[in-house]
Amino acid sequence: MIEPRSEPTSTERLAWVTGASKGIGRAVVIELAEQGWQIAASGRDIAELDALTAETNELSGSVHAYPFDITSEQASSEIVAAIERDLGFIDMAVLNAGTHESVDGVAFTVAPLRRLVETNLMGTAHCLAPIVERFVARGGGRIAVVASLAAYRGLPTASAYGATKAALINMCEALRVELAPAGVVLSVITPGFVRTPLTDRNLFPMPFLMEPDVAARRIVRGLAGKRFEITMPRCFAFIMKLLRILPYPLYFTVTRRLVTRSEP
Repeated sequence: MIEPRSEPTSTERLAWVTGASKGIGRAVVIELAEQGWQIAASGRDIAELDALTAETNELSGSVHAYPFDITSEQASSEIVAAIERDLGFIDMAVLNAGTHESVDGVAFTVAPLRRLVETNLMGTAHCLAPIVERFVARGGGRIAVVASLAAYRGLPTASAYGATKAALINMCEALRVELAPAGVVLSVITPGFVRTPLTDRNLFPMPFLMEPDVAARRIVRGLAGKRFEITMPRCFAFIMKLLRILPYPLYFTVTRRLVTRSEP
């Protein structure tokens, strides 16, 4: 059985961040390092992770690269074990790794949905399971799962992506209350559009587009508390939550206009 430990000092805090090689994950790693955290940074791109560790070597905290592919359940379990063997107990896990594919509804196929489910949903679950096991055994820990504002309602071209992110929120809603008695705090992070290599592919206007460093500061600030949902930007989140309560006839009127605007 894993032995509990005392509350870590500021220089002992260890965070595990997945999807750390680019975008939001990379920015979160840098923000945490600036605040003195020790970080195990994971992703598939070894060169990008090495560049990240070099970029942060003069900050207060320290960054260590742990590359792996979240679609492998075995690799996910092994990487958590390796991190704790090398660096000590993980205090916080930010499960950010994921991807996006636009889907044309009139040409809908199973393949992109399967790829997104394997990465965004099952990949997150692969990381979540060994972390939950350890945190429950130790009687505490902080977990954050990155979803998206696109999870709030079905949006054109996001039938696959939105479905996976909505599933993450639903899963976390269930787990939040089940893990609380064990001292584990679980949150979801629901960003809007953030400038990343994935959003750079979008050919449509992205309202309230945020820079990754701005998003990272808000995420890390939110992780200091215990609220369930950490969302940004607030104005966009308000709009999406308003759309969530619209009756279907009104909602489909709105989304029909989005489809019309995207047509050539």
